[in-house]
Amino acid sequence: MDRFTLKKMTETRTPKFGHYVGEFCTPGIGHILASARCDFVFFDMEHSGLSLETLKSAVRYFEAGGVAVIVRSPSKDYDMIARIADAGAEGIMAPMVKDGAEASMVVRHLKYPPVGKRGVALGIAHDDYYSGDLSVAERLQKSNDRTTFFALIETREGAENADEIAATPGVDCLWVGHFDLSASLGIPGKFDHPDYVAAFGKIVAAAKKHNLSLGRLVSTAAEGIADVRRGFDFCCFATDTSLYQRALKAGIAELRSAFDGK
Repeated sequence: MDRFTLKKMTETRTPKFGHYVGEFCTPGIGHILASARCDFVFFDMEHSGLSLETLKSAVRYFEAGGVAVIVRSPSKDYDMIARIADAGAEGIMAPMVKDGAEASMVVRHLKYPPVGKRGVALGIAHDDYYSGDLSVAERLQKSNDRTTFFALIETREGAENADEIAATPGVDCLWVGHFDLSASLGIPGKFDHPDYVAAFGKIVAAAKKHNLSLGRLVSTAAEGIADVRRGFDFCCFATDTSLYQRALKAGIAELRSAFDGK
């Protein structure tokens, strides 16, 4: 029950590097990420269609590789947040957190009493089917200490309220959803627009003010390096589909070019 490290990762500003998985969830995926020296995985249930049943298996794949798991929930609702946590996810990322009240609500869904109101189920996936001598109170405390909340800020309102979200007890990391944020601002994909730059800056400033971790998904290593230099410590490098597509397109293009006109 003590081997998880994601909470400890959020307690330092040392860069942590990971990868997004939303398509290729195979038994070897944990070891593949581990061999690439990933510290964590961003496992996406919002845009992937991956089920809770798949998640239960995937958590074990990543545990086998020693890779910490952050799961993006498709909603902020209790039944989804609590079930993801019960399935063994160490980190939960809630989408489109708009203010401190919503952040507090997610904390209540994620944590056991007295901190929150999550329903108690012991001896299942989230506590490794533990059957030892710890009291119920101790087991609930251990779970509360381990579960880690990543507040995904990706709307105009969320950016405006970034400071109160960051100040909410139980929030461990602010995560920037850059595409949704730009779309919410009415400037989709225009990351150099002054409105986007200002909103982005509010989120970064809030994380620094409250000494929280700060994370984002990046497409290139150069993007990630720039983020770390501006204060990000969770850098999620690329989606699984984008990496596969880029490598495949480059290889096939090189093969075709060798025989063009022959």
